[in-house]
Amino acid sequence: MLAVTASTQAYEQLTRDLTVGRYAPGTRLPGERDLAGLLGVSRATLRLALSRLESEGVLQRSAQRGWFVPTQVLGEPPSTLQSFTEMARARGLRPTARVMVQEVRPASLDEAAKLRIAPAAPVLQIDRLRGMDGTPVCYDVVILPALALQDSDLTDKSLYDELRERCGIEVHRSAYTLVAESADTELARLLGITAGAPVLVGDEVAYTADGTPVLIGHNKYRGDAYRFEADLFRVSSRA
Repeated sequence: MLAVTASTQAYEQLTRDLTVGRYAPGTRLPGERDLAGLLGVSRATLRLALSRLESEGVLQRSAQRGWFVPTQVLGEPPSTLQSFTEMARARGLRPTARVMVQEVRPASLDEAAKLRIAPAAPVLQIDRLRGMDGTPVCYDVVILPALALQDSDLTDKSLYDELRERCGIEVHRSAYTLVAESADTELARLLGITAGAPVLVGDEVAYTADGTPVLIGHNKYRGDAYRFEADLFRVSSRA
């Protein structure tokens, strides 16, 4: 009975600590020995409380690295196209964008075909590290025909907003594919994850309402921070 009571007290204290942000999303908790000392319980009692929080989805356990607070999972409403900035703001989070590359270069044959421009025509490439409330979530690469945006500072700005306000271009739809990969050493460093951790890689071509291609996107999301949703409809068949 005493062990159960101590476990409940540890659970409630950890819940309070998580609620007030003592342990932020994406961070690792102190080691079990240190955490047990902070809470004044045995490691066995602590594990009961941690396991309860894990079952509720509040904590995640890694056999190699200990206990973590999961990052907030991002996801677009089914069949709705949202920019990264819109996704963040819809959840009450602060979107950030750190520009890593911004250059004009010749289009590759594949890029030219997707954008319906001449091979080797100038395109603008923008690489950005995207985050929410200070947590890196996505490495985003965008290719678009060289427009007025080549002189834009896209730090902490929405590309969709800049296209609309500066170029009069409204993104209407996106042809999107999603695959799973493992993070290499450099991507892992940028996203704050371990090398080999899962990432979701999205490739898209975005279009205006009249079907004109606007941009090519290549996005690498942390696997623990992004969920893609879609409405699927079955086409009726006749025997």
